[in-house]
Amino acid sequence: MSGTRLSGGDALRIAAVVLIWGSNFVVMKLGLKGLSPFVMGALRFVVAALPVLALVKPPPGLPTRFLLGYGLAQGLGQFGLLFLGLQLGMTAGMASVVMQTQAFFTLLLAAPVLGERALPRQWAGLVVALGGLLLIACAHGEGPGEMTLIGFLLTLGAALMWALSNLVGRLANRVCDYEPFNFIVWTSLVPIVPFFALALWQQGPAAVGAQLAGIDGRGAGAVLYLGLLATLLAYSLWTRLLKRHAAGKVVPWSLLVPVVGLWAAAAAFDERPSAMQWAGTAGVLLGLLVNQGLIKAPRRVAATDR
Repeated sequence: MSGTRLSGGDALRIAAVVLIWGSNFVVMKLGLKGLSPFVMGALRFVVAALPVLALVKPPPGLPTRFLLGYGLAQGLGQFGLLFLGLQLGMTAGMASVVMQTQAFFTLLLAAPVLGERALPRQWAGLVVALGGLLLIACAHGEGPGEMTLIGFLLTLGAALMWALSNLVGRLANRVCDYEPFNFIVWTSLVPIVPFFALALWQQGPAAVGAQLAGIDGRGAGAVLYLGLLATLLAYSLWTRLLKRHAAGKVVPWSLLVPVVGLWAAAAAFDERPSAMQWAGTAGVLLGLLVNQGLIKAPRRVAATDR
């Protein structure tokens, strides 16, 4: 099936995933207005796991350490750091850009962990994206609506944890040909207790209980969006695309996620990136294009072609 063309249904699936994941960061910001990062993290995975847990089986033959490793890296690590970063001043639009650096962290870690060697164009893309990240980092500020440095660093840490979860998933696939949807449901169980434990440690039982008892429509809507749409629906659609087509045909479409993220943040919060942030965003996206091989160096003209 890897050689098939993208159908109209595939195009709709891609559009749905890009819109859901691109708007994801605005929804997180809205949810954090009434919920703490750790409480929202716990509720996200409660919604993603418990309603469908009885309908799916744990991956047969897959050691528990992979479920625990993925759940801690992707659930607790990635979203714990991202939610903290958003609460501490990371703007929704810039978060959608910085999170895409998970591709480069995965590239850096794949060689020592998986024994995979990167291509020269992938290293070139990494260098270009690093320049873009430096521009974004230098454009931080402490004024209203500005991206803070701590928010940027926490979001960068979240991208690193996303990359670690990618590696755990790849290693797990070498052990067992698991069903991805079942895998994500069962790994969503892992961060629930740690998230609640961190919330109780940080805020105390009374404050956590008050948040749960007083959750409003905005908070409930954010949790449902993050758990059902951003986790279960979007992941399922994306997995189906990757099963039908080669990764190189599908993955580059994820470059549209920060485009939607920047637009959604501007519409929802009137976020307006600075000139330096726009330049840094262009650098990150250009690095991703080079990394994916969508931008290539000009072919040297041979003497016989003249």
